[in-house]
Amino acid sequence: MSTMAREPTKTPKTESFPVASLVLSPEHREAVLAFYAFVRMADDIADAADLGAAEKLTRLEGLEQALVAGDPRVPEAARLHQVDRTYRAGIAQAREMLRAFRQDAIKTRCNDWADLLDYCRRSANPAGHFLLQLHRERASAQGPADALCTALQILNHLQDCREDHERLGRIYIPVQWTMLCGGERAFFTSAQATARRMVLDAMLDRIDDLIDQARVLPERLQNKRLRAQSMATIVAAERLSRRLRRTDPVVGRVDIGKADAARAFVTGLTGLVRKPGNGDARITAAVVRRSSSSFRLGMRSLSQERRRAIHAVYAFCRAVDDIADGIVPTSEKIRALRDWRREIDRLHRAPETPIGRELARASSLFRLPLDECHALLDGMESDSAERVRLKSDHELHLYGRRVAGSVGTLSVHIFGVPKARSFALDLGRTLQLVNILRDVDEDAARERVYIPLSRLAQLGVPDAPATVLVADPRFARVCEVLAEEARAGFAAADEALTRLDRAALKPAILMMENYRRVLDRLTARGWGTRQGRLQLTAADKLHLLTRAMRPA
Repeated sequence: MSTMAREPTKTPKTESFPVASLVLSPEHREAVLAFYAFVRMADDIADAADLGAAEKLTRLEGLEQALVAGDPRVPEAARLHQVDRTYRAGIAQAREMLRAFRQDAIKTRCNDWADLLDYCRRSANPAGHFLLQLHRERASAQGPADALCTALQILNHLQDCREDHERLGRIYIPVQWTMLCGGERAFFTSAQATARRMVLDAMLDRIDDLIDQARVLPERLQNKRLRAQSMATIVAAERLSRRLRRTDPVVGRVDIGKADAARAFVTGLTGLVRKPGNGDARITAAVVRRSSSSFRLGMRSLSQERRRAIHAVYAFCRAVDDIADGIVPTSEKIRALRDWRREIDRLHRAPETPIGRELARASSLFRLPLDECHALLDGMESDSAERVRLKSDHELHLYGRRVAGSVGTLSVHIFGVPKARSFALDLGRTLQLVNILRDVDEDAARERVYIPLSRLAQLGVPDAPATVLVADPRFARVCEVLAEEARAGFAAADEALTRLDRAALKPAILMMENYRRVLDRLTARGWGTRQGRLQLTAADKLHLLTRAMRPA
């Protein structure tokens, strides 16, 4: 057994995140240190560059036997064995982590994001399970604890990506994602820094979603000291995520600084004094605040409850749209969108995300037709394809119904005028036409063309690569026709508003006026002389702000 002993590569003080901080009670802290020492010993075996896979597996097997038996010849195992006898926590969780370390000994790649998450369920989440069981916490804390542990693990993988690759030939960044840079060898070259940055940011987007899911953890913990540590850990995780967005971990290891650690510690101390309130509404409001959506002006005109509800709808739309527009493989996008389908289906039972919980609240208050969320997801699945073409006007109408009509229908329920559903559907289609006209070149860069192929075929334009299609002079003529249809749509909306509650629909009216201005600018610019995405002028924005400040 003595041959297992190796000098630990890390200590609790040199880890990136709090392991057994002084805020924990002494008895719990000693138990956590015992768990950490055993797991660190096993991890170091799995990560030993001078050991072959067979030797690693033999040593890990011996370590597990020592843990189960409480063998005094392996002090780390005997100590954790005693912790388990006292608290009935430790052995089961450590054995689960040993499964992950055995995987590390023989497997050096994760195929996709689901493969990585599966690894984290064994390599990281059991540590959270141990802490919860040690403190006799409720089952409701396990979901957010798992999200936090997974986020921490993947952050560590990004921190260590260069060292893992060079020293162990191991890469935790999914193979399908590195292929977006031309393969793993290209991923680690300086020439692919831009593409690598896009992959890293896509991973950090997923990590930030996990951190958001974890934010509810402190309020679900009964033990004040564990709550304090969880709050400090969440802050440390978000700080490291921000640093990894600014600095390339392939160039050099990225760590949180002393100021970040101090901020995390001070935040944690507040958990000893008071239990944090619900932060879900702050998360959805932050999504709106970070956006440049013209809808923000309209949201401000709503009452507090209606504004909170529309924030939830907007945050959901933003989340699924970002998935569809992301750089990850189509299979990954579809899987992520199906995760959202499951979240929508459990809104009235137990939603797992901050956005889901806020949507559930909005649905309860305003009787939202949640089928519209699935309609939007149908549209996002269409957008997730590697190549997007609409064959006919029918497909264009269906696409607009899904991605815009759904949002309009949800919105008018929140505005308190569900009878305006037809107005919402028609206006949604009109706004989507403007979106399509505005984003022609941006969409073409993603191999997307939303102008129906049937309309192009009438002018003798065959299907071709997207950039070739939109560069054809005849393409501009179809844009002109669609622009006239959009203009007619705005006129129909104006007429419909004469029979509806304009005050209640003020957010929709402001959105409509914003898009009408965009259409005017596009028409004035011309359809054959596009130069990047059109932006409204300062005068346009001032006009909209003025409208927002006066009654509808």
